[in-house]
Order: sequence, then structure tokens, then C-alpha cells
Amino acid sequence: MILVLLGTQNYSFHRLLEEIQKCIDKGLISQEVIVQSGGTKFASPQMKLFSLIGQNDLQELINKADFIITHGGVGSIVSSVKLHKKVIAVPRLEKYGEVSNDHQIQIIETFANEGFIIGVHDVSELEDALEKVKDFEPKTLKSNTENIISLIRNYIDNN
Repeated sequence: MILVLLGTQNYSFHRLLEEIQKCIDKGLISQEVIVQSGGTKFASPQMKLFSLIGQNDLQELINKADFIITHGGVGSIVSSVKLHKKVIAVPRLEKYGEVSNDHQIQIIETFANEGFIIGVHDVSELEDALEKVKDFEPKTLKSNTENIISLIRNYIDNN
């Protein structure tokens, strides 16, 4: 099963779901796809979409997922990486009205450069990421505050 996390804000991330649908249509994704869509309105007979998923159910889905495709939200990334899940992260972009600024690009780059996730710059790179995720071994994120503070400091210092 693939879990897709789009966060809980009212911004739409329709582009990512359209690209996932293309991958399903091409046969590149054959697993069940469950989506926490937040503010994204989308319909697909091949995906199970929920605007919000309760914390306990979400935790269970993360545990069961073969891998996770997510937007560049720190919460979605960290909650998945802490469970040593393979993660493909795609940034929401300001130019499409998906966020108010492009901070998700830097967040994804920071986690990808450290080896925790597979980061892509645009939804058009999803097919390549789906190939990479098969052999990807994520670095383990130690569940301690200092490590997360260090990642955040690194992000702030480089921006």
C-alpha cells in the first residue's frame, strides 16, 4: 500500500494527485493508494481519498505503508522517517498557489541531502522517484530533539 500525505491545510495539491493517477494509468503503481488529501479535491476510482485521517488511524497507515509520497511538510516527513519508512517528497510551489512561499523546496532538499528521503523538485520527476524507491534505504532519524533542531538550524542557516 502507498500512503499519500498532502497535509491538512486548505491549499490544493491537485498536481501531485494528477501525476499519481498518470502513474496508476501507466501501470507504474499497482498497489492500493490511500490519500490524506486535506484541502485537495480530487476523484479517482483507483485511490481511497480522505480529507482528514485521525492520528491513530494515520499512524497505523504509516506503519502499514510500503512507502509514502508526501508534500514537503515537516510533520509528514518526520512522522514517516521516524518509523524508518521510505519517503518520496514533492514540494508544493508558490507559483501554483499551493503554498504562500517555496519553503518546502528547502525542507525537502535538507532531508534528501541527509539521506532520509527521496526528494524531487517537481511532480514530473515522480516516475523516476518510483523507480528509485525500490532500492532506497533511508538513513535512520534518531528520535531526539537535538537531531531535529540540528536539521532545522541547518535549514535556517542555508536560507
